Parts: sequence; structure tokens; C-alpha cells
Amino acid sequence: MTDIAAGPRSLRVAGSLRFGLFAAMVIALIAAMIFAIGAGRFAVSPARIIAIIAAWLADPSAPLETIDQRIVLLVRMPRVLLAAVTGAALGVGGAALQGVFRNPLVSQQVLGISQGAAFGGALSILVGFSGVTLLGIAFFFGLAALVMVGLLARINGRTEVVTVILSGMVIGALFAALVSVVQFVADPNTSLPAIVYWLMGSFSTATWPRLFLGLPGLVIGMAVIFLFRYRLNLLALEDTEARSLGVNPDRERWIIFIATALTTATSVAVAGIIGWIGLVIPHAARILVGEDHRVLIPASAILGAAYLTFIDTLARTLTAAEIPLGVLTALIGAPVFGLLLRRHFSKAERP
Repeated sequence: MTDIAAGPRSLRVAGSLRFGLFAAMVIALIAAMIFAIGAGRFAVSPARIIAIIAAWLADPSAPLETIDQRIVLLVRMPRVLLAAVTGAALGVGGAALQGVFRNPLVSQQVLGISQGAAFGGALSILVGFSGVTLLGIAFFFGLAALVMVGLLARINGRTEVVTVILSGMVIGALFAALVSVVQFVADPNTSLPAIVYWLMGSFSTATWPRLFLGLPGLVIGMAVIFLFRYRLNLLALEDTEARSLGVNPDRERWIIFIATALTTATSVAVAGIIGWIGLVIPHAARILVGEDHRVLIPASAILGAAYLTFIDTLARTLTAAEIPLGVLTALIGAPVFGLLLRRHFSKAERP
């Protein structure tokens, strides 16, 4: 009788711990965003930030009369929001792909989407396009890369995980070569520096219009993956087992791929290539909440948002000249991922 009663009680305790963990992550995200808005050459205190945002929400049409109001609302707030949403989307996409491929070393680059979007953006800069046109072309080539992967991977009417990975490597290498061609023919005094800096990743051009332009792709892609978080647990099984449970692995796998392509291409379009987020964040989330995608996906979103917000703050405050995001995410992400990977395999080898 005691054992029977202990079961529901232990579940309630586990649920309470998980709720507390998510609450702590949300608080950490809010703290990171407030810190990011206040940090910089013109520092703004957290109390003042909250007062400015509260007044703006109460009356959005009120004129911005002080310098700190303009800095908070026009410069830093759209940048912080774009960084947070992009980090969340990359974290969610990485967790989804790792579940689909049943491989913790998979990230968005494996499908060639980042390379395709990078080529579109580099080509746009080469011919003098910017703003909405650049975003649209980068997004188009990101999706084009996914379509090419799908066509190449489909053999005899079926698409296997291994063929998708190999096809992604081929298409990614193709678009990486095309990016190199664009850099080779670019003017070394004008377009080449712009292309190189953009490819390394930055939110320095973040504005409210750019935020609203990127939000639909990022949010829709994340929403689709969130709705499929229950199915990801089944897709992580072998295909025969998944089919026996009523899942169509090919169809649902490609829905996840398209949603991930949408978030990845959009993130590359608005900020350039930002690596390691989709690889490191899901591992950190698994340590906190476990392998269940029903909680892993939202945890990856929160951690990804907080992490990229913090990294972007470091990028613009550590030195007088802004450090490219790709440099910092690699410098921090690579050793962290190495430690996580070592911990993962050391646990797996224990009897």
C-alpha cells in the first residue's frame, strides 16, 4: 500500500522539480535580456530599463524625449529580442535534428541549409542588394539547399537517414564552394569585407523592421517543431518500430526538416552564420531535463535564447570593435561541447 501511494507522490515531486527548473531558466533568460539592454558604453540601470519599457507599453505613441529611452527602445531592445528569438530557434532546431537522426553530433549544418543561405546572402551583397531583398534571397537559397538534399536523398521512393546526411554533406560542400567563388570575384575594397563580416555573424544591423521581418520564419518554424515534440520521441526509434506505432517516418521527418530549414535560413538571413548553438544547447538541455522531447524542446528554446543573448552582449561590449558572433560561439562552444561529449561517453561506459 505504501509503494502504491509513493508512485503518484514521486511523480508530483518530479513535476515540481521540473517546474522549478523551468522557472529558474525563464528567470535567467529575463535577467540576461535586462543585462543585455543595460550593458554598453551608455549603461542603463535595470530599474530604469523596466520603467522605460513599462511607460512605452502603457503609451507606445509617446515621444522618446531622453537619450536612455532612445537607446533602450530603438537600439538595444530590437537587437536583444532578435538575438533571443534566433537563439531559441537554433536551439530548438538542433534538438529536433538530433532526435530525428538519433545522433547527438548533428546540427543544422548537416542539411546544407546554412551554407545555402550563406551563398544567397553573399551573392546579394556582391550585386549590391540589402535589407529585405538580401533576406529574401538568403532564405530562398536556404530552402533550395533543402530541396536539393531531398531530391538527392530519395532513392527508389524512400528516404533513409544515412542518405539524407550524406546528401546534406554534398549539397553543403557545393554551396560552400559557391560562397568561395563569390568571395573570389568580390571587390576587395568594398563588397568582400562586407561579405566576410556578414558570414561571421552579427546582430549589429538589428532594427525593429528587421526583427519583424525575421520573426515569422523563426516563430513558425519553432511552432511546428513544438507541435511535433511528442512525435519526436517516436521518430527517435527505429523506422519499423515507429511505423508499428502509427507514425509515417518519411513524412514527419521531412516536416521537421522543413521547419528547421525555415528557422535556419531565416537566422542566417538576419544575422549571418552562427554556429555551435544547435549543437551545444540541446546537450546542455538534456543534462537538465533529460531525453524526453516534450520537455527537451522548450528547454532548448529557453537556454538557446539566454545563451545567444549573453554571447551577443559579450560581442559588443568586450572590445571597442564588435567581435563577430561566429568567433565567440566557436571559442566558447567548442570547449564546452568537448566537455559535454566527454561526460556523455564516460557515463555511457559505466557498468
